[in-house]
Amino acid sequence: MGTKGRELVGKDVDKLIDALNRAFADEWLAYIQYWIGAKIAVGPMRSTVQMELLEHANEELGHADLVAERILQLGGTPLLKPEDWFKVTNCGYETPDDPGVEVLLEQNIQAERCAIKVYDEIMKLTKEVDPITYQLALQIFTDEVTHEEDLEAIAEDIARMKKS
Repeated sequence: MGTKGRELVGKDVDKLIDALNRAFADEWLAYIQYWIGAKIAVGPMRSTVQMELLEHANEELGHADLVAERILQLGGTPLLKPEDWFKVTNCGYETPDDPGVEVLLEQNIQAERCAIKVYDEIMKLTKEVDPITYQLALQIFTDEVTHEEDLEAIAEDIARMKKS
């Protein structure tokens, strides 16, 4: 990032880089959680759930890329070791011990709710001082809201199907 850009972000640039690194960790862990869940899913509407989880996995990986680029632009370094992701994550990683689609959906709905909160906080942190990071956070926030809605819709369809 250029001198003027860092100056505009101000003294809180290190705090912002830390928040972005936590989000970076979340995105990688979400990618893995979605990808593994898609591979092991069993139960009703399995193929629909698998396709949705794989689509979301790829989007989470894209988010990790965007966040890493912004960290670099701000003069920081993205977390270099996967073990560090577990140390700083906001949202954690839910091991898919139960491959049932309903359990996988619920785990990922909870993860999306956490991500929504994380990006809401980043937007609040950057709204007045860093329009670039704010727009990035808004873009990812929007994706995470859509992910939550997609997963909730599938879970509702499965619940309705089971009642029939």
